[in-house]
Amino acid sequence: MTSFQFQAILQLLRSGPLPETLSIADRRAGEEAMAGQSPLPENVYVEEVTAVTVPALLIAAEGTRDERVILYLHGGGYCVGSPRTHRDFAWRLSAASAARVLLPDYRRAPEHPFPTAVDDAVAAYRWLLVEGIDPAHLVIAGDSAGGGLALAALVRLRDEGERLPAAAALLSPWVDLALTGNSLQSKAAEDPVLSPAQLQEFAELYLGDADPRTPLASPLYADLAGLPPLLIQAGGAEILLDDAVRLAERAEAAGVEVTLDVWPEMIHVWQGFAGFLPEGQTAVTKLGAFIRKHTAQAGLSPESPL
Repeated sequence: MTSFQFQAILQLLRSGPLPETLSIADRRAGEEAMAGQSPLPENVYVEEVTAVTVPALLIAAEGTRDERVILYLHGGGYCVGSPRTHRDFAWRLSAASAARVLLPDYRRAPEHPFPTAVDDAVAAYRWLLVEGIDPAHLVIAGDSAGGGLALAALVRLRDEGERLPAAAALLSPWVDLALTGNSLQSKAAEDPVLSPAQLQEFAELYLGDADPRTPLASPLYADLAGLPPLLIQAGGAEILLDDAVRLAERAEAAGVEVTLDVWPEMIHVWQGFAGFLPEGQTAVTKLGAFIRKHTAQAGLSPESPL
């Protein structure tokens, strides 16, 4: 049984869906305006930084540990979204994990198609290492396209011989830009957040001339061997459910420690509604516990100092 808050969100999303003809610029502006209606608590630390050449926000809830860091890559189909649209979620994740969160403002399509976002994610990770963050105390995470980007960054970092983070957390990850998952159609009537047509548009804008099965664009098709432990959260009612399920199967077959956490009836990136959705806050709490557990294995206490 889902909460009445979730039912209210469903009703709201279904009553006023965004027109699919809306321009990328208007979508960006709308998301920024909506995010501006959720100011951060006064005790949350926010700093604008530059990770090599990538602008970013560094966010820390009260009581976080400086040595524990999450590199968080925002979703938005590689075309919309920004650190500002994800500030509210970032501070909640920071509080749950007792970690600072770095939100890179990676370059987006169509102005900057693949592989620019991967370049920026990798640059931000390496900047954290230069700043003295031990990879064993570092977790990479992301939602939707940001989840796919986090996985792609891991694959590239592994291939280039870089030390990998302690773990990765992927929320409703989009990892197959070839759009072959059965849930794209079977869940289309249940998921009011995304549509196959929207994903097709985003994929074309991001890929440019690249093959949609290119591993760093669609890491479902990458060699996943040697990656750190993965937590994959997905909603049982979202059109990207099969991306999460197939990714978990491929990761496990490659010898990766993987936890697939499917939430019945939840929609795409329901965690983003954690400010007023009990199911969202519970999911964030589980994410925080996962992050504390895996950084604790490197010598940090799993407990929050709050």
